[in-house]
Amino acid sequence: MDNTETPAMSNSAITGWLNALSLSDGAPGGGAASGIMLAIAASLTSMVCGYTSTEDQEQQVSLSLIDSRAQELKDKALKLGDQDAAVTNAFGAAFRMEPSSERQRAIEDASIQAAKASAALGDLAITAITDLAWLAEYGNPALIADVAVGLGALRAAVTGARTNVSFDLSKVATDHTGLAEVRGAHPQLWQMVRQLTDAQQEIDRITAGIDHRAAPTDDR
Repeated sequence: MDNTETPAMSNSAITGWLNALSLSDGAPGGGAASGIMLAIAASLTSMVCGYTSTEDQEQQVSLSLIDSRAQELKDKALKLGDQDAAVTNAFGAAFRMEPSSERQRAIEDASIQAAKASAALGDLAITAITDLAWLAEYGNPALIADVAVGLGALRAAVTGARTNVSFDLSKVATDHTGLAEVRGAHPQLWQMVRQLTDAQQEIDRITAGIDHRAAPTDDR
C-alpha cells in the first residue's frame, strides 16, 4: 500500500468488531477489548521502531529485537482476545442455567477459566513494558507522543487483565467459601493480580518520565 493511503477505520474490519463489542451479548467483552489494547500497544511499538535509526550497533540489535517481539506480541494478543471471547460465552451460559448446585459448579469452572485467560493476557502485557521503556529513551524523539499513546494502551490492557482476574476469582466465592480461601486455592492467579498492580505502577512511572516531552504544557 502507498504510504499516502491511510486505511479508513469506518470501512475496516475493526468497525464490525466494535459493533459486536457494543452489543449486550457479553462476547466480545472487556477481556477481548484488553487484547485489542495490547495489540495496539504492540503495533505502536513496531511503528516507532520503524521510524527509529541509530548508528550504534548494539542499539540497532536491540531495535530489531524489539520490533520482532512487537510483531509477535500483536498476533498473540489478538489470539488471546479471541480466546477470551470464547471463555466469556461459557461464562454467560453458566449464569443462564437454572439455580442449582450444577449451575454453581459451572459458574466456578467458567470463572477460573476466564481468570486464567485474563492472566495469560496480563502476563503477555507485562513483557511489553521494557520495550516501550527502551523506546522512550532511545526511540525517535519525534515519535515520543506515539510512545506515550502506546504506554496508555498497554496500561489499559494491564488494567483490564488485572481487573478481570480479580473479578473472576471473586465469582468463585460462595456463602461457604470466602474470597481469601479462593485466593489461597489459586495462588498463581492471585499472584498475577499483584504483578499486574506493580505493572500499572511501572507504566505510570515511565509515562510520567516522558510527559514533559510528549505533552509539554509551558511555552519555554
